[in-house]
Parts: sequence; structure tokens; C-alpha cells
Amino acid sequence: MNSAEAKSASPTSEKTGVELVAELSTHDSSEYEQRVAAPPIFTAEEEARLWRKIDMRLIPISTLLYFASYLDRGNIGNAKLQGLLKQLDLTGNRYNIALTMFYLSYCICNIPANLVLKKLRPSRWLPGITLAWGIIATLMGLVKTYPQLVGVRLCLGIAEAGLSPGIYYFLSMWYPRYMLQWRFGLFWGGATFSGAFSGLLAYAISFMSGTAGLLGWSWIFIIEGLLTIAVATVAFFVFVDLPATASFLTPKERAFVIHRLKSDNSFVGEEEHFHPRQILDAMCDWKVISGSVANMAITVPLYGSSLFLPSIINGFGYDAAISQLLTVPPYVIATLLVVVSSFYADRIKMRSPIVSAGLVISLIGFCINISDASVRVKYFGIFLVVSGAYGCAPAIIAWVGNNTLGHYKRGVAIGMQVMFGNIGGLVASNIYRVQDAPRYILGHGAEIAFIALGLILVPGTTLVFVRLNARRDAEQKDMTERGIRLEYTAEELKKMGDMAPGFRYTL
Repeated sequence: MNSAEAKSASPTSEKTGVELVAELSTHDSSEYEQRVAAPPIFTAEEEARLWRKIDMRLIPISTLLYFASYLDRGNIGNAKLQGLLKQLDLTGNRYNIALTMFYLSYCICNIPANLVLKKLRPSRWLPGITLAWGIIATLMGLVKTYPQLVGVRLCLGIAEAGLSPGIYYFLSMWYPRYMLQWRFGLFWGGATFSGAFSGLLAYAISFMSGTAGLLGWSWIFIIEGLLTIAVATVAFFVFVDLPATASFLTPKERAFVIHRLKSDNSFVGEEEHFHPRQILDAMCDWKVISGSVANMAITVPLYGSSLFLPSIINGFGYDAAISQLLTVPPYVIATLLVVVSSFYADRIKMRSPIVSAGLVISLIGFCINISDASVRVKYFGIFLVVSGAYGCAPAIIAWVGNNTLGHYKRGVAIGMQVMFGNIGGLVASNIYRVQDAPRYILGHGAEIAFIALGLILVPGTTLVFVRLNARRDAEQKDMTERGIRLEYTAEELKKMGDMAPGFRYTL
């Protein structure tokens, strides 16, 4: 990197803060000049129409894929009440071990999968892995022994590992920072609604028990796995790649989107080419680590409710069929909260208030359920648990993505964040033990501890971002008043990423 030069300017050449940073310059970047110097002009109405066009092409299919992902990883909680434990002899902690195997393989494959996505075509990679896990999920309905279940869950984790971080990363390559969480919220709403749909479907499928010699739990896996295969087949025909090659956009529309993305993240765009340094930069970045651990603090209660909610409600004294139905209303309310809070977060251009509010809501719900409250009050607490955990999940992912520049660095950061999130799944898989039913004191207590960790990390990270933004504002103001202009090449600024003087952190 070349050293920066400080030059004095005459009073007549002094620039405003924005103009000063805009001049952090570009003479050696032909790509920048071609794509950014003369962007296409769109009216507000034309731009709104363009984003709606993109939304209609990307969001529905992304939502369906994510819906299928959460349906297939979480339906084992419904299958548990339909004879799975008895037929496969899942005594002691065997059920918890089967859950753990999924998250173990999932965590290991998260980051490599996101690096592969950047190299391969998203339109082939994401539908391809969906097809693979759909087949695996269907075969899970045919297992006959405990070791077979563990092996299939291990394979399911490997196949699903690329989907969640892949879609987050994929959408971050399409939308500007403050348009992103609303889109995250829409497809995350699909994951949340899968909890309601899974409960309804499990209730309906329970009446198939005995058909073709298979119990209800087998049919849950088979039917929901076949639904995933159908979704993957559709995705091969409608999923697209990145803006530069999107054939459903006109050349003018593609140029406009590329310019918006470049000018949104920095004044010269982002590093787009791979270098091993970017992996190390992401893994050692304090804000990525903080966001990853905070995500784990969210996913422990999220996966705890996803995997064990039918069992927790069953512990209230309801039979298996009614317990499946009673899981539906909390997920419906949570889905609405996810969409509304994500829309609001983009409007205020902030993430931390949404995350903090969700953690507090979930904390209240777990405190209710660990107490001696009545069944009705505890069921109300379930609404708070599910709504709070699911409501803040898109915000924490968007927050790290918003504050990490560089294509590969962001890809690794999001993969790392999702990996830590699924370490939360590992934890959640082992804190709700069969012997602790029906009150699950250990499980609820552990959830409260992780939420408390999140409520320390999120405000602390926000405070650091406030101070860093204030420091950069002060430095920029001081240079403007003194008539000093820093000159960097475009490549230097790209390498600086979120450390560049013109970048401001999203709170």
C-alpha cells in the first residue's frame, strides 16, 4: 500500500466533509471509472419499480428454500411425539446426540460452503444442495435403527450447511445496506413460519400412522422431504446469479444496481477478488467475533424452541396431537413480528435496538416458563420466547453484513456468524434432556444465561461503534477546517474496507 500524502489546500479549495471523502480518489481504477463515474439516471418511481422487479425474482424463491431448510432440520421435534423415540429406542441422551450430529457437521461446513458459493454459480449451487438435503431428509423416514438416524442427520447437516450463509451472502451482493434487513426479514419469515406449518402438517400426518407399515414420524420426514425436492426443482429454473450477469435485468438496470452497491459501501466499491488475507481479516475482526457470539446467544433460545417446543407444550399436560397444534400460534405471531421489525429496522437504519428488544422479550418468556406459573401463563410465555428469538435473528446477521466490507471478507464473516449460530444449535440440542421433563429447569436456565450474554455484547458493541463513528467524524471535520486532503488510490481504499476514513458503522 502506498503511503497517504497530506496536502495543504487554499481556503477557496476547502471541501465539505462529504466532498472531502469523495475525493479519496480514483485515478488508477479504470473499473471504478467505467462503472461508477457515470451511473445511469433513474427517477424515484423507476428505481422503486426496479427494486420491486428484483424482489419478485429473488425473495420468493429464497424464502421457499429457507422455509424448506428449517422445515427439514426442525421437524424431528414433531417426529419425536409420533413414535420416533420408541421405535428407534432413543433412550437416555440418544435423541440429543442425534440432534447434535446435525449441528456438528453443519458448523464445520459453513465457511467453506460460502467460499464455494463465490466461486460457483449461486443459481446452481443453492438449488443443488437443496435437492441433496431433500433426498437425505426423505430417506430419514426410512431409517430403522439409532445409528442409521445419527448417520443421516450427519449427512443432512453437511448438505444444508451452505444454504443459510449462502442466501444471506447472496442477498448482501444484491441490496444496499439499508435495504437489506427488510429482505432478510421476508425470507427469515419463511423460516419462522415453517414452525407453524410443521406443526399443522405433523398434526395432519399423524393420522397416516400405520399406512404402508410406517408410523407417523416416518411420514413426517418422507412427505416434508419430498416437498423440499419439489422446491429445489423449481429453484433450478428461477434462481439467478449476481447483478452483473442477471439476464432478467436490462443493461441499464444492471449498471444502476452495480453502481448503487459500490457507492453504498464505500466511494470506490469493495474488494472483489480472493486473497487468503481476507479469511484471516474476517476471523480476527473483533466486530465479526462479537456479532458471531451474539448470534449464538440468539440461536440457543431459537433452536431450543424449534427442536423442543412440541415437547415443552406436551409437558403442560396436552396430548401429542394437541401439542402439535398449539405450536402453530406462537410461530404465526413470530412471523408477523419478524417482518414488521425488519421493515422498521431499515427505516431507522439501525440494527442493535431490534436485537436488544428481541432478547429482552425472549428473556421474559423464559423467566415465565422456569417459574411455577400456571399452564396458561406459561403458554403465553412461549409466545414471547419464540417471537423474541426469531424477531431479532435477521437483525444480527444484517448488522455484521452491513459493517463488513470486501466480498470474500463478508462471505467469511457471515459464514462464521452462522457457524457460531449453529454452535448454539449444538448447545440447545443438549440442554433439554428427557429426564428433565416436564419443567426443563436446566434448559430454561441455560437459555436465560445465553440471553444475558447477548444483552451484554449487543449494547457494548453498539457503544464502540458510536465512539468509532464519532472519532472519524471529528478527524474528517478537523482535516476540512485545516484545509488538508488525504489522497489514497482506489485500491488502497478497497483494501482498507470498513477501516477506510469514509466508512461509518451501522448501529
